[in-house]
Amino acid sequence: MDLMDRLASLAQRYEELNTLMAQPEVLTDMSLLQRYGRERAELEEVVQKYYELAENDKRIAEAQEMYEGDDLEIRELAFEELERLKARKEQLLQELKIALLPKDIMDEKNAIVTIQAGTGGEEAALFAAELFRMYSRYADNRHWKVEILNSNETAQGGIKDITFLVRGKGAYRRLKYEGGTHRVQRVPVTEANGRIHTSTAKVIVLPEADDDITVEIKDSDIRVDVYRSTGHGGQSVNTTDSAVRITHLPTGLVVTIQDEKSQLKNKAKALSVLKSRLWDLEEARRQEELSKERRSQVQTGDRSEKIRTYNFPQDRVTDHRIGLSRHNLQGVLNGELDEFIDNLITVDQANKLQHLFETEEAKV
Repeated sequence: MDLMDRLASLAQRYEELNTLMAQPEVLTDMSLLQRYGRERAELEEVVQKYYELAENDKRIAEAQEMYEGDDLEIRELAFEELERLKARKEQLLQELKIALLPKDIMDEKNAIVTIQAGTGGEEAALFAAELFRMYSRYADNRHWKVEILNSNETAQGGIKDITFLVRGKGAYRRLKYEGGTHRVQRVPVTEANGRIHTSTAKVIVLPEADDDITVEIKDSDIRVDVYRSTGHGGQSVNTTDSAVRITHLPTGLVVTIQDEKSQLKNKAKALSVLKSRLWDLEEARRQEELSKERRSQVQTGDRSEKIRTYNFPQDRVTDHRIGLSRHNLQGVLNGELDEFIDNLITVDQANKLQHLFETEEAKV
């Protein structure tokens, strides 16, 4: 089935759903109505673009007819219109191909982000804190909410590690491209000789676990420890044992949550984070099996991979996955990430489209 046949079939199903949802027996069956409604919503973007493409083709035919006439002035106008309509057709076809790509059900979920200071001592911890502020400001710009789940700070204001939840539509879809090792090059405030140092921080981005993520966690596989929450420098900030540490014995994964005063709430959040991390381990294994076929060139599977460098002396930020550099370091650290993320999405979609059509050609 070629692209146009596939689109026509989807449009036919879309119209069938419109008819079905107007039937009295469906209107009185809320479960069926919701199921049809979800299917219709999934088709709507593709079908509306298909209708726009059909209308655009109709206008191309009309402009072509005018261009073939005898009136020179009308022919010139028709030629300009044809050029514009043909360009719009190419754009619509590209948009339709992207809309037809298999959807990642995780994309619309909230994101759980962990930042860990890497090499560089206190300078790495200060850089990790700057990355947290960068993502917090980016979230503010998109009207997302940030909720700190656990943090381990230094006396100088740095962060050894922090885990936070970003709540918002499509948070994981955009932030997943931030996973990997971030590198900073600058003269630390503690450097007396003015030498440039290189420090790193690792960012891990996971979708928040919910009913779509099916991971079994047996009680016998976990150990739960409780203790008092701590703040800057390790001092106690709570008089009760409300902080929770869960260790997953088969994998050795450890999750610590201390943001809530309630031990039960902290345990529930810790289990949710553990579920996301176990899902990520399984997903990593699955991707490794498929890596020779279709591993994305921009979504890192190896979190030790250097993905971006923040060079202070040259006021430059470089994303190494796509070779994009911008001399707007402070703007980026203030949350201006869209240019990088938009370009990463574009490259990722192009890679997926190439794989999709190579696979379809192989089947012919």
